[in-house]
Amino acid sequence: MEIGIVNGPNLDRLGKREPEVYGHATLADLESTITAHAKKAGVKTRFFQSNHEGKLIDTIAKWADEGVKFLVINPGGHTHVSVALRDCLAGSGMKVVEVHISNIYKREEFRHKSVTASACEGVITGLGFPGYLLAVDYLVAQHQPAAKAKPAKKKKTRQTRK
Repeated sequence: MEIGIVNGPNLDRLGKREPEVYGHATLADLESTITAHAKKAGVKTRFFQSNHEGKLIDTIAKWADEGVKFLVINPGGHTHVSVALRDCLAGSGMKVVEVHISNIYKREEFRHKSVTASACEGVITGLGFPGYLLAVDYLVAQHQPAAKAKPAKKKKTRQTRK
């Protein structure tokens, strides 16, 4: 199993940009954390970050064509405006989880709407870096074959005559 991790605009600035919102850890720190977490589950990861909408779309389409079935995405500012990115996610055939480091509902009102969320299995927002790990865990669980319920064995009972 392989999971793609896509980060949008300004996430290359983690550790420098608004540390009161995003913390002091860098994108490289985030990628190392995700890689180690996924490796424990036997999962491979691939990463991409861009500040350009078209490059995000091209990468997602390329990965889908290469057989990547699972994606974690933090679309950054594109979350709230990019119908093109939303359509790319919807048409990719991937199971996608949208992640935001900060709680978009505690921020400016324009951030409260996610255009991309409707193309995702779910959205994790406001949990910091651990939100990415939860997204990975969810996708790993989706990949596992459903455990078949075993029918309960009937107990043999001894009947007594009266």
